[in-house]
Amino acid sequence: MNQPHVSQKKKDEVQQLVQFLTQDGIVGLVDMSNMPTLQLQRMRQSLRGAVAIRMSKGRLIKLALEETAKKKQGIEKLLPYIKGMPAVLLSTDNPFTLAKKLKKSKSKAPAKAGQTAPNNIDIKAGPTSFTPGPIIGELGSVGIVAGVEGGKVVIKKDATIVKEGNIISEKVASILTRLGIEPMEIGLRITAVCENGVIFERKILEIDEDAFAANLKAAACDALRLALGVHYPTTETIQLLVTRAYRDATALADARTILTSDNIGKIIIKAERQARGLH
Repeated sequence: MNQPHVSQKKKDEVQQLVQFLTQDGIVGLVDMSNMPTLQLQRMRQSLRGAVAIRMSKGRLIKLALEETAKKKQGIEKLLPYIKGMPAVLLSTDNPFTLAKKLKKSKSKAPAKAGQTAPNNIDIKAGPTSFTPGPIIGELGSVGIVAGVEGGKVVIKKDATIVKEGNIISEKVASILTRLGIEPMEIGLRITAVCENGVIFERKILEIDEDAFAANLKAAACDALRLALGVHYPTTETIQLLVTRAYRDATALADARTILTSDNIGKIIIKAERQARGLH
């Protein structure tokens, strides 16, 4: 069976990609779909020195990753994450720092018909600026339940009108624009990062830092309460447990008139008062 001809230009491109990927640092894949050229140039300038970016065709990136896997163990695990208009990244940062830098460099933009939704596009319940009219039917045609309250159109309940990865229709794009919602992100959309053979997917990297910190605080409080409840000694609980034990022991000694160096004075005073009461 004849093998398909591969031009020398493509072979050279693959080798250049392999040289790029075998450098020190973590390797990431991004999807540059819907990325205007001007914004890409600005973004590359803002990331210069921290992140190196190389664009190519998905097929050539696949071949380069397979070849690089002979030298950089585990990098072939990135193969399933070649999506859209792919590019490869190289950085000396850790995966989470890299994802944070890429996220900061993004900007919001309105949706256009034919674009792919980068995330679920959710519409929250609440008031709108629309007056009653055909808009209620237009909202309903894209799955948004609306009504009228106080002379204005109100969205009755939350709705997901486009799921991640689906195409945005012209009707949906028009409604989003009228609602003032800009669901698109102009920027490098990370799909996965490989560090020492370990894959970090986008949903892991793009965490809500405030929510994560709040969850950690809540977990620490719950753990502390549990340790105190079962009298489990740790660096954080030992002082509290000793204080509680001392307080309980003192209360017991006072209640049962058990003499100790701490309560003997109080017991003598109590006894004197009781003796005087007998006269």
